[in-house]
Amino acid sequence: MKIRTLEISELNQYINRVLNDDPILSNVKVKGEISNLKMHSSGNIYLTLKDDKSKINCMIYKKNVNNKLKLEDGNKVIATGYVSSYLRDGVYQLYIESIEIEGMGTLFYEFLKLKERLDKEGLFSVAHKKQIPRFPKNIGVITSPTGAVIRDIINVVSRRYPKVNIKLYPVQVQGVSSAKTLVEGVRFLNNVGDIDTIIIGRGGGSLEELWSFNEEIVARAIYNSNIPVISAVGHETDFTICDFVADMRAPTPSAAAEIATPNLFDLEYTQKNRMMRMSKSIKNIISVEKEKIKLSKNKYNVQLEKVVINDRYIDLDRINLSLENSMERLFVTKKNSLNMLASSFGSLNPFSVLERGYSIVENKNGLVSSREKLEIGDELDVVFSDGKVKCEVIEK
Repeated sequence: MKIRTLEISELNQYINRVLNDDPILSNVKVKGEISNLKMHSSGNIYLTLKDDKSKINCMIYKKNVNNKLKLEDGNKVIATGYVSSYLRDGVYQLYIESIEIEGMGTLFYEFLKLKERLDKEGLFSVAHKKQIPRFPKNIGVITSPTGAVIRDIINVVSRRYPKVNIKLYPVQVQGVSSAKTLVEGVRFLNNVGDIDTIIIGRGGGSLEELWSFNEEIVARAIYNSNIPVISAVGHETDFTICDFVADMRAPTPSAAAEIATPNLFDLEYTQKNRMMRMSKSIKNIISVEKEKIKLSKNKYNVQLEKVVINDRYIDLDRINLSLENSMERLFVTKKNSLNMLASSFGSLNPFSVLERGYSIVENKNGLVSSREKLEIGDELDVVFSDGKVKCEVIEK
């Protein structure tokens, strides 16, 4: 029998018919634990159901979504639906028509218990959160050296703030010893001495793949860090204990790089705008002051003549006062001089001598200063201080 060669599309279509025609696979009920739960913008839900040995990709169409049922990673569920293949990729998956929660998965239950206990201890307290430095010089990154995370961080930082240095501490982001290497990374960067901010993270994954970031030893290492820590684990819908205990949670590693650095172009733009506003403000102030000066100048011109006249009056008053003072000083000086002259003249006044008991003798020829000038029978006038008398010389 000759075997016919099939096209890929023919083979996929045949497999799809086999799956659809199988009575068991057309209406099957399975139980498992949810992981990789994704809500699509179309309203469809994509997830993985797994047990200890295997897993299967699943899809719930929007029309079959139960909005009252809150599905989360870690839920143990019982799903009913049919198995079919996706013709383009040639993969089969379970199309879920109804789903009910059986219970929580073991890992997710452990996650919730640890989260509750650490929260009660205060490890998630906002009061303990440290501020992320605005202008870091050195950023420490704890992640895989070969993953996309470090490349994304370097690309974002070099574009936004190329001045900063990035120091990578390489770790295993999943596996048995992963949590231990994460703790060692946090402690090492704290001991370096020049790190301003730490970014710890990895790309997306299932709850199991992200579990190292849910370990208690990692949470306590981050809590005890003296350097601010930004957690960037998985995608925006993924949450780990690291996210709650870190000083800042970023939805993606690229977002963490943006949180950790300023945008140099934004800083320059802000500075230019600030300078423009300052320049405009200064120009407005100068314009207002010029107008004030102009108004003051007009008022000054109007009052200038009054000011000049007032100044002249002030000068005249000052001169008049000076003249009066000079006249008074001159009068006092002359008065003192006259008093001195009067005193001198008083000592020479003959009447002053008479007041002391002396007298003046006169004859017809005038003042008699000697007896030799007198003759017997001469008539004399004797002058006293209070008058004079007539006398005759009867003896010489």
